[in-house]
Amino acid sequence: MGFRSGDDHASRPHDRSHLMLDEILGLPAHPLIIHATVVLTPLLAVAAAVYALAPRTRAALGWAVLGLAVAAPPAAFAARQSGAELKDGRFSSAGGRLGERIAEHESFGTPLVLAVLALGLVSLGMLHVLRAARYGRPVEIAVSGLAVLLAAVAVYYVVRAGHSGAVAVWGS
Repeated sequence: MGFRSGDDHASRPHDRSHLMLDEILGLPAHPLIIHATVVLTPLLAVAAAVYALAPRTRAALGWAVLGLAVAAPPAAFAARQSGAELKDGRFSSAGGRLGERIAEHESFGTPLVLAVLALGLVSLGMLHVLRAARYGRPVEIAVSGLAVLLAAVAVYYVVRAGHSGAVAVWGS
């Protein structure tokens, strides 16, 4: 598919320990991969929140929430990993204002992955709890409230990561 190692991997054809998400078809992978996270995370957040708060929409949204809950966390992880590879491969010696901007952007990677993972897991749990209708109203309210809270947290981190990345690249 065009994934390429940042090192000359031709000299180590059987060593995959250094295989990186560095490039896709000759372009840096990170700016391409992040688009999945930027799209899937807010979609999951909105779908999960609406599913939690609007019972009439549940029949229509169930499969969307399921698919997004499964797809968004790996997308966020791939974005974080490709960002680390981009930094290590091309910006490891960046200092000054650029280095500060990259460090700020990088600081949102792990919290974003954890927030999206938590939202995905709670969304899956919410699907089960609200469909089973056997756990009782307090559990349904708790899991729905947690899903809405995590949706807000995930959107916060995707916006902060996206903004700080844009500032790192384009300046302010």
